[in-house]
This record gives sequence, C-alpha cells and structure tokens, in this order.
Amino acid sequence: MPSRARVDEFIAVVESGDHAGAIERYYTEDASMQENAAPPRVGRDVLVERERGVLARMRHIDSKAMASVVEGDRVAIHWVFELTDHDGHVRRVDEVALQEWRGDRIFRERFFYNPEPPKA
Repeated sequence: MPSRARVDEFIAVVESGDHAGAIERYYTEDASMQENAAPPRVGRDVLVERERGVLARMRHIDSKAMASVVEGDRVAIHWVFELTDHDGHVRRVDEVALQEWRGDRIFRERFFYNPEPPKA
C-alpha cells in the first residue's frame, strides 16, 4: 500500500514533465495501463516506449494533478494535461486515473476521459 508521501512524490515527478521516468520508477515490471475501454497495454517496458513516443510528438506537455485520493492500495488522481504538438496545436485532456498499487509501485492503471476534443 502506498503512503501519501509516495503518491505525492509520483505526482511531483509527472508534474515536472518526466512522464517516462515516472513509469520507470513507480510502476511494477508487469504493470498495465488502459485507456477508457480499450484493451490494456502490459509491461513496464511497453509502457515506457509508448510514453516516449507520445512525448516525441509533443513540443510541450503541462501536467497538473487537481486532486488525489489514497485508499489502501487504490489511488485516484484527477489530472489535467495540456499537450502542445510541434505545430502549436493544444489539446486539453481532463482525466481521472484509477490506480492499483502493489506496495510502493503501480500495478494497474485505467484512465477515464473524453477522447473527443471539445467542439467549438
């Protein structure tokens, strides 16, 4: 079960922009991530590789944790991300991440967000 301090440490790493490093340091080797109802991606190396691919397509990502709850091995984080691509287009993602921790590492994570950009 993660401590509040450990979760806050994880949040700080993500907010600093070190998304791939956060996966390397805070996820189990057999961790999985799932986007909404899509099939989960499994394996820390797979997760890191995909994250690096996303980062390469972006000029900048601003990450902010709006709130978090720690309840035993379960953690919920409300994130707001602003992703700026190399052409300057900005996409805002407002999501909730539900995590299951094993000790002080994330074992399973599922993201819930609206996959469509807001209509103008």
